[in-house]
Amino acid sequence: MASQEIENLVQALSKLPGLGPRSARRAVLYLLKRPETTMKPILAAMERVDANMVTCGICGNVDTQDPCQICNDPRRDEKSLCVVEDVSDLWALDKSRLFPGKFHVLGGRLSALDGVRPEDIAIDKLLNRVEQGGIDEVVLAMNATLEGQTTAHYIAERLENFPLRLSQLSHGIPVGGELDYLDEGTLAQALRSRRPISGD
Repeated sequence: MASQEIENLVQALSKLPGLGPRSARRAVLYLLKRPETTMKPILAAMERVDANMVTCGICGNVDTQDPCQICNDPRRDEKSLCVVEDVSDLWALDKSRLFPGKFHVLGGRLSALDGVRPEDIAIDKLLNRVEQGGIDEVVLAMNATLEGQTTAHYIAERLENFPLRLSQLSHGIPVGGELDYLDEGTLAQALRSRRPISGD
């Protein structure tokens, strides 16, 4: 049996996404075997982040400066705004380097079952950003869930009177996906999102 302190560390790590009790135990054993090269640098990095972490007052990103590095980047297109549910979605899209504009993090999605209403997430803040002007395009990058699509539909309705291009990420068959492995919801979305083939 490990000491209570080590067990507490295992339990704390097992609460992280993708880590169950077994994976957390392996991670702790790895850290304990190499404290100088793994545990101490991780602890120091976590302390620095904990001391300096802030939420960006403009977009809702998590960074060590406010405004965040994305909002401060002069190379980004000020006129394009991508709306995401959470910071993890922002980071995933930004890592792809495919969207040249700025972001807006809602901090959740509408859900009647969970009691999440429009005023519980940053929809009003999004509307304020659009009302200030200078934004020509809003891309709704909600997850392909019922709640995500409900949120996208609600935001689209709220933005319909603004003079901007409004688009949404397409959903359907992933590249390399085989039809017989896809669920019915994905197939239905792919059929609804079908587009004509141009004959060149």
